[in-house]
Amino acid sequence: MAIELLDILSASTVVTTILQFLSGILVCRKCMQRKSTENVSAMPFISGFLSCSLWLKYGLLTSEASVVLVNIAGTCLMFCYTIIFYVLSTNKKVILRQFATVLLVLVSVVAYTQYETELSKSIEILGIICCTVTVLFFAAPLTMLLHVIRVKNSDSLPFPMILTSFFVCLQWFIYGVIIQDTFIQIPNFVGCVLTVLQLTLFLIYPGKSSSGPSYKLLDTNVIMS
Repeated sequence: MAIELLDILSASTVVTTILQFLSGILVCRKCMQRKSTENVSAMPFISGFLSCSLWLKYGLLTSEASVVLVNIAGTCLMFCYTIIFYVLSTNKKVILRQFATVLLVLVSVVAYTQYETELSKSIEILGIICCTVTVLFFAAPLTMLLHVIRVKNSDSLPFPMILTSFFVCLQWFIYGVIIQDTFIQIPNFVGCVLTVLQLTLFLIYPGKSSSGPSYKLLDTNVIMS
């Protein structure tokens, strides 16, 4: 029974996470229509590439097929989104510098895991790095939360994507509990807490705009574990 539950949860989590990754297509499509990225930053996609790549390596070390599958898709998509932003951006040097920094971090971590002879130690160190990167990634929208509290208006928050993020985090947290993987549990528990906090703001500060929210898709979380 437990194995069947894990299989169902695994399949559901993979599908919902990949669908969430695909939301970046909407951002890129808008930029392609304008033929410019304007003031939209590529950093969420570049950070997403780093996070997915690290979790991919973690999944390979721990032989977790679901983690590997999700992050292969995530790494490829985030890389493609970054390329699109690079082509459309007028400030290509910034994107190159950001991507080079991320690539340096990634190469350093992968090199460490390759030369570390003790597998359990490699998993522990990489798990800590993955947790840290993901928690920092989740913390990025906190500035938006402060803005919502200051203006007492939740129009700038993307309700559908925050709700989706909550369910994705919750699924990964439960998955981590079932397979007893603390490194998967911790960042997704933090993700659940932060998304619940964001959803609570919709009750405290209802939107005032009659024409719908004016949020930017790139201001939302992307789950990588």
